[in-house]
Amino acid sequence: MSHSDLERLSKEELIELVLRLHRPEKTSRTSSKPPASDRKERREKARPGGAKPGHEGHKRALTSDPDQVVEHRPASCPACGEPLPAALPAEVIGPATSG
Repeated sequence: MSHSDLERLSKEELIELVLRLHRPEKTSRTSSKPPASDRKERREKARPGGAKPGHEGHKRALTSDPDQVVEHRPASCPACGEPLPAALPAEVIGPATSG
């Protein structure tokens, strides 16, 4: 807003402008806004979630002798939705065996 624009404003408009400039910015801490709407700089300063560097992961070990094997054949292509023929060659995906 230029100097000439400010000169054309009425007294009430100038007061409203000054009050608006003095109001604190609304954030998730000062209003009911969700944290995702906060400014990006504040979110970048926050520590990232997830496992921290040096943390040893935990996972369930795969067995070489499973109790049950389930064959899964999709009925249609996930990309185009066309039906897949039953005679279509397939491959077995499972735990890697050493030997």
